[in-house]
Amino acid sequence: MPRVIWKGSISFGLVHVPVALYSAERREDLHFAMLDQRDMAPVGYKRFNKSSGQEVPWEEIVRGYEYEENQYVVLTDADLRNANVKATQTVEIVNFAARSDIPDIYFEKPYFLEPMKQGEKGYVLLRETLRRTGRVGIAKVILHTRQHLAALEPLGDALVLNLLRFHHELRDPKELKIPAADVKALNISQKEIEMAERLVEGMIEAWDPSQYHDDYRDDLMAMIQQKIGAGKTHDIEDVDALDEPRSADIVDLMTLLKRSVEQTAKSRQRKAPIPKSAHSRKKRA
Repeated sequence: MPRVIWKGSISFGLVHVPVALYSAERREDLHFAMLDQRDMAPVGYKRFNKSSGQEVPWEEIVRGYEYEENQYVVLTDADLRNANVKATQTVEIVNFAARSDIPDIYFEKPYFLEPMKQGEKGYVLLRETLRRTGRVGIAKVILHTRQHLAALEPLGDALVLNLLRFHHELRDPKELKIPAADVKALNISQKEIEMAERLVEGMIEAWDPSQYHDDYRDDLMAMIQQKIGAGKTHDIEDVDALDEPRSADIVDLMTLLKRSVEQTAKSRQRKAPIPKSAHSRKKRA
């Protein structure tokens, strides 16, 4: 059972739906310990007083805001809640919008919302209203002492709260050297565009998220198991830096596209199921 992160209510208009918030992610990151390569002893984190140099236990640490140099205001958990009690306990829907109107770059992190006692009716009412209207609720919510913008939308029978980035948090792509939309300026021919489109068409598959997984993590775990099996549990090896990947030569772009289309077609043929009639002919043979 996942851990409850937050309890409060969804408010839209005068309706309040009591809910509990759960993370929708299950992270599988590999966690590495820091070691001293001289004796392989773990290297720990130490919290110390910068004036005395003494270690400070967790229970003695408080949260402070520096309003002037070396001058702090101490804020407790109660202070953070009492600054705006309603805001810290509410997913406040401020308006509704079309999901397609929100660019993907704004989406940051998903959470599941679960109805609490006496919240089932309002939960289902909101879920079905969003589903039938094709809209998402644009809301504000405070998590971890910070206010977030969020999009509330149905996913199956669940309501998902997707945290959104504020507009000012995104960089302007104009800061980067990005080619303009004029393909002729880069001498991209119509044949190259058509060949690239053929490649895309040949690689189209129905979306099935279960077929994708972390290949790099699998490879890294295999390497770890190989080292354990070989008894190389303390070796320190220097890894040469990889050469920078070379960009495709513009002259060879058409050739690369053609080869890619051919390889995709062959791969599709290998994956294609054998027709039943072919199976029966093989059995008779």
